[in-house]
Amino acid sequence: MASFDVDAFKERFRQRAKAVRERGVPPLEGDARRKFLAGAQQDFVDYSLIGDAAISIEDGALVLRLPLESAES
Repeated sequence: MASFDVDAFKERFRQRAKAVRERGVPPLEGDARRKFLAGAQQDFVDYSLIGDAAISIEDGALVLRLPLESAES
């Protein structure tokens, strides 16, 4: 495997989280709108967790330590 840039990996996830926060809501109504917003919130949390994780490579494995206490921020 080519060299793995942990910082670039984390930055890509931080940018994804930011993009989710900044994207608009398509013209949806009712249940479709609620589902879209719930999905966007979940995407933001997932991307933020990885972007804020302590990441290392140990014994050839990518190890993520996720700060669960701050998952809501």
